[in-house]
Amino acid sequence: MFDVLIRNGRIVDGSGLPWFHGDVALQGDRIAAVGKFPRASARQVLDAHGKVVCPGFIDAHVHGDLALLADPLHEPSVRQGVTTHILGQDGVAFAPASPETMAYMRRYTAGFNGNFPTPGREWRSITKFLAQFDQQCAINVGVLIPNGNVRMEVMGLEPRQPTAGELAQMRAIVREGMEQGALGLSSGLDYVPSLYADEDELTALCEEIAPFGGIYVTHMRGYTPQKAPAALQEVFNIGRRAQCAVHVSHFNCLAEQTIPLLNAARAEGIEVTFDLYCYLYGSTIVAMLTLPPDVLEGGIEATISRLKNATTRQQLETALANPRFPIETIRLSSLPHPDWQRYEGLTLWQACALHQRTSHPPSPRALVDFLCELLIATDLAAGCVIRHFAERSERDILQLMRHPLMMAGSDGIYVGGHPHPRGTGCFARYLGHHVRNGDWPLEEAVMKCSYHAARRFGLKDRGLIRPGMAADVVVFDPQTLRDGSTYEDGRALAVGVEHVFVNGTAVLMDGQRTAALPGRALKRG
Repeated sequence: MFDVLIRNGRIVDGSGLPWFHGDVALQGDRIAAVGKFPRASARQVLDAHGKVVCPGFIDAHVHGDLALLADPLHEPSVRQGVTTHILGQDGVAFAPASPETMAYMRRYTAGFNGNFPTPGREWRSITKFLAQFDQQCAINVGVLIPNGNVRMEVMGLEPRQPTAGELAQMRAIVREGMEQGALGLSSGLDYVPSLYADEDELTALCEEIAPFGGIYVTHMRGYTPQKAPAALQEVFNIGRRAQCAVHVSHFNCLAEQTIPLLNAARAEGIEVTFDLYCYLYGSTIVAMLTLPPDVLEGGIEATISRLKNATTRQQLETALANPRFPIETIRLSSLPHPDWQRYEGLTLWQACALHQRTSHPPSPRALVDFLCELLIATDLAAGCVIRHFAERSERDILQLMRHPLMMAGSDGIYVGGHPHPRGTGCFARYLGHHVRNGDWPLEEAVMKCSYHAARRFGLKDRGLIRPGMAADVVVFDPQTLRDGSTYEDGRALAVGVEHVFVNGTAVLMDGQRTAALPGRALKRG
């Protein structure tokens, strides 16, 4: 007798091969059998007639590190069929971390990681961090080693190259993290202190992950048409020199410019892939978008001190006159200060005008003063949603999502009153809207949301509906699955997923959340 028998479903097994009708049997935490078993019995039988049965989805890039600890049931992911998060993204996260590194990362990344309280939980190592999730949350977790953490453990926030001795210490930290089960190394080359690492330093660290089959995952140095070619070349160089696989996070680039570069790199033997979310707007912290790197040097207190200085504000007027990003599209998503939260959901310009009680567009100096006061009040933790850049269109998203190297990653952010809709809607949008719209076949969509990422990150028992694989299984209605979240309401949950099993235990049953917390800490291999 099986524990669970899912009958009469349209099985999309994650391989990319055509669907077939059949049954899926679960026993314990494994898939026991796949086929047709009309005489089989089970403790629980579910009729999946007219529904898709597929492997649980793997979010290749998401900021659930502290959010999962604060909200272990995590319906934003579960209701989309996501059963695994890959954490430790963008080179600035939470393990390994001394108390000093942890304090900085909590504050600096609060605008996208959220500085959620975690009472009674302490960790410094990858081992201890993974243990926080093991059978303590609804979904599985794998982690990357953030290069910014490694740098800070050895060099603090120094904006320089490491000495030979410091680099040796950093390499040892990375090697230890891989021995403890990390999936690879991440970098965020727009964030302090990750951005201070050059190609040589990153290559040296990647040489430590290569023997473990680890992957280098990067928020590269730029995604705009002006920056993407050089940024990609650095990624390719690191992969070539370190002899490791490389992966670009949230590939918000022009398709026609960058696809030939990806194809050429693969032809040269560079094992490159990328993840993508299906939106033309991104989300990050306001400080990263608006403040030059020299203003951010030295940490949060040093930056806040500069923002109070009239000379700095005059310099910012010049910087904002020629911005790195289209600041007119910045919409404030998360303002963790009670006196400023009323501006969430407004553009930076709208909030400035309201703050000054005027209907006129703010002057450049007024905008700078408002920006500085906002960042001071929120301890640099202000989050926002922003348009990528004007040249990018839906056509780029479609071209990139159809490319063989693509896999799904929501870049989900779970803080603020007006978060980006991707955290609650990305996977449902891929499997619902884009499949029904004919943008890609159902089988390809499932594969790029499951097995492609499982293979990429070395999760060998995930991502496929096959006997012996982990019983991460999703049942959804292909006609009703849809994303409910919008830019106005980024918290609205997806609908259309009926059942979700994680390691053989139901976390969603008949569309209702259970209290089960069967998630596992996943290690490479």
